[in-house]
Amino acid sequence: MIAGVDTDLIVMGIWGLIFAIFVIKLFQSIRLVPTKSACVVERLGKYHSTLDAGFHALVPFVDKVAYVHDLKEETIDVPPQECFSSDEVNVEVDGVIYISVIDPVKASYGVTDYRYAAIQLAQTTTRSVIGTLDLDRTFEERDVISAKVVEVLDQAGATWGIRVHRYEIKNITPPETVKNAMEMQVNAERERRALLAKSEGDKQSKINRSEGIKAETINHSEGEMQRRINEAEGKAEEILAIAKATAESIERIAQVISAPGGKNVVRMQLGAQYLQQFDGLSQNASKIVLPGNMMDFEHWMDSMGLEESKD
Repeated sequence: MIAGVDTDLIVMGIWGLIFAIFVIKLFQSIRLVPTKSACVVERLGKYHSTLDAGFHALVPFVDKVAYVHDLKEETIDVPPQECFSSDEVNVEVDGVIYISVIDPVKASYGVTDYRYAAIQLAQTTTRSVIGTLDLDRTFEERDVISAKVVEVLDQAGATWGIRVHRYEIKNITPPETVKNAMEMQVNAERERRALLAKSEGDKQSKINRSEGIKAETINHSEGEMQRRINEAEGKAEEILAIAKATAESIERIAQVISAPGGKNVVRMQLGAQYLQQFDGLSQNASKIVLPGNMMDFEHWMDSMGLEESKD
């Protein structure tokens, strides 16, 4: 009786275990695939289908999700590696790859690990490209190196089901001795440029100063010329005014002389001035020299046509 009970319990436990496994498998057969993700389903060990984003139900015990791929763009670091340039300088180069899965089936069955394969291919391509460049060009031709790596990875990516968007070199590190030599070269170039800039500045300063002196000299000369022109015009106007006044004075004197009794008036005026000259000489000198004949004045007046009028 006890043995029969034990057998029933064992059978019930086995059926319960089978039921539990069936329930678990049933729940596992229900898959909710997130956006930008893909699941590769195998049926009895063979590729069956690819599940896109959404709700999916699999056949329990027959279907299984073998691979899950993230379709978003991802970043993969390329570890540092030693490369030799064409001038036999050892440099250390590292970078980063930006890739995304475009064909989940090829990414699952075309290569064992597409990430590792992409890293290895990027390293080997970088070494081969840097081997064709000298040290100075490796710093200048980063775009060329990146473009070449992307080209090679794209060719392989068609088989691996991936797309390489870009490859960027993060660091190119030369040996310490080479780095010191490059720093000295850069410093020398900076000093040369500073000296050149200073000399150009001094040259421009001297040119500006000479231009200023030239302009100042021209302004002074033009001002002096204008001053002399103004003085000459002023003197000319003064001479003209004096001549005009003298002419008017002579004309008036002639009118006075030609008038009745005019000659006598002129003789008297000139005589008064003649005597005033002697008065001035007596005040300014202790000795006075007089003409030998005081009547010479009368003869001079007669010679001038100013003989005394009879009127």
